Amino acid sequence: MVPITEFQKIGVGLSGFGVFFILFGVLLYFDSVLLAFGNILFLTGLAFIIGLRRTAHFFFQRQKLRASSFFLGGVALVVLRWPRLGMLVESYGFVLLFKSFFPVAFGFLGTVLNMPFLTTVSLYFLQQHKING
Repeated sequence: MVPITEFQKIGVGLSGFGVFFILFGVLLYFDSVLLAFGNILFLTGLAFIIGLRRTAHFFFQRQKLRASSFFLGGVALVVLRWPRLGMLVESYGFVLLFKSFFPVAFGFLGTVLNMPFLTTVSLYFLQQHKING
């Protein structure tokens, strides 16, 4: 079993509050203050969970530079109080950043929940990833 440090526990809490504030900001018609606060908390929590160096390495890999620029540019737009455009750009960057993780997540959910739809979706994404990857 992997030991969890106190910083990682704090990071999970920060990321959880970040996701909460982002969802609450979207629910309240893209409230820019809540979205900006949620983005800052989420990124801070991620840095606490995996470390500052690994977070920077994840975002600034050569093959992920375009996706990272969209994601962080969207965060900057939200902070500059353009929430709708910022969330759109940030969502596109998020999909680009984590597109290789989606088949694993859908496969895990399909296995855990044993839902035929999720299993079909995960198989489709895995086939597309193998064809394109």
